Amino acid sequence: MRAAVLHETGQEKLEVLDDVETTGFGPGKVRVRVRATGLCHSDLSAMSGVLPQPAPFVPGHEGAGEIVEVGEGVSALKPGDRVVVCWLPACGACPSCKRGQTELCLTGFMNAGTPNFRRPTGDVFGFAGTGTFAEEVVVDAGCAVPVPDDVPYDIAALIGCGVTTGLGAALNTADLAAGSSVAVIGCGGVGISVVQGARLKGAAEIVAVDPVASRREAALRFGATRAVSPDELPDAKQRVTAGEGFDYVFEVVGRSATARTAYENTRRGGTLVVVGAGAMDDFLQLNMFELFFDEKRILPSLYGGGDVLRSYERTIALWRAGRIDLAGLITHRVPLADINEALDQMRTGTALRTSIEI
Repeated sequence: MRAAVLHETGQEKLEVLDDVETTGFGPGKVRVRVRATGLCHSDLSAMSGVLPQPAPFVPGHEGAGEIVEVGEGVSALKPGDRVVVCWLPACGACPSCKRGQTELCLTGFMNAGTPNFRRPTGDVFGFAGTGTFAEEVVVDAGCAVPVPDDVPYDIAALIGCGVTTGLGAALNTADLAAGSSVAVIGCGGVGISVVQGARLKGAAEIVAVDPVASRREAALRFGATRAVSPDELPDAKQRVTAGEGFDYVFEVVGRSATARTAYENTRRGGTLVVVGAGAMDDFLQLNMFELFFDEKRILPSLYGGGDVLRSYERTIALWRAGRIDLAGLITHRVPLADINEALDQMRTGTALRTSIEI
């Protein structure tokens, strides 16, 4: 079986190998033939070591495919079912799940420490317990979520992470008010999904902030009312809010420097939503007086901040109704053999989302 493997954390390129085998199939598991997978910035973060992940590993967590085999005790899925891979499944029994905060369930994170693959040289892990840069994956049945047959594999893959994360940040976490002013810092696939969510909620002004001109142009097509470079943000703040600051600012980069910029551009009493996944040793500095005096809400948003299965269903309904554009997020397509080309597209910002056809 072919899969793209990172041998050591810190390497910039993946090696596509044909001697990889899936492991762990058995009761409660399913085998998925991956048909399409998106490249998310979190994959790059795991490769560089920003996000913790044992190596060697197969990156990829934003995938879709079809069930080829089900293990004993799996009754809700059958061979041939079209599914999206959910890297953060809900167990339904832990305190977080019982409170209705299924996005905080730790079951999925526990899977990240168990090898998903094997090579003649030893075990290979799958990123976030999945590893969709491979022809097949074996995952818990709860990680394979059925989707209707009219949802193309490449669209379903996007729903598996980036779109759910971005839309959910606006719809669930912020639950932003109609007529509000919004700034989105970082306009890749997730940031553009935030823009679409803000548009759905009726934001009056949506300012997209990104250093890459092509991403700024894309943000305007997806619903942003203005698109500026980081250096132009102060002027946009003045023009849109008379210098007061935005009602909502979304940080979609995952760095303390941009989070600090987001905080400073949020109005007093406004809301900062932290969407980007950052490093454990990157600290955001705030002083106690400004926290007290400005009364700004700081809301982290993990995987869209809501029930994942309901978010999938909502996204599909909005897509079918033409209320959101998912196909337009896919700006590049490459076969698995050219995975390193996709990595370069992500690093340079030339792609919103690259669909990797497997």
